[in-house]
Amino acid sequence: MSLKETIEANLKAAMKAGEDDRKRVLRLILAAAKLAEVEKGSNLDDSGLLGIIQKEVKIRRESIEGAQHAQREDLVAASLAEIAILEELLPKQMSDEELLALAGKTADEVGATTLTDTGKVMKALMPKVQGRAAGDKVSLIVRQVLQKHA
Repeated sequence: MSLKETIEANLKAAMKAGEDDRKRVLRLILAAAKLAEVEKGSNLDDSGLLGIIQKEVKIRRESIEGAQHAQREDLVAASLAEIAILEELLPKQMSDEELLALAGKTADEVGATTLTDTGKVMKALMPKVQGRAAGDKVSLIVRQVLQKHA
């Protein structure tokens, strides 16, 4: 079962159970996927859909920071609930230790030795961690690995 089919099945279950928040979030993902398909001119694969879900999680995390700054705990709680729903659709996230090991191995594979090689490592590493780690976190760990190599 593809990720899109899973989302559609979850939406159907949420409709039957009357879970309004879950229904709204799943519809948002399907609408974003449809928009991306129209822009691209073809159907999205699972990795494209994972990218959309990760983007939505990132947007929610940023809105939490703004809501906390504005002391809007209701918005913080709503965003956290939406993130929980979105993260159910993502594969299990990699731990820092797993990411460090994979980043070190990838840096050795591409022959990276200095911080200027960050782009090379990121280009090789991102497809390996697709959906299992956020890009900013991966970038931070790659920089740590390259600083140790230097």
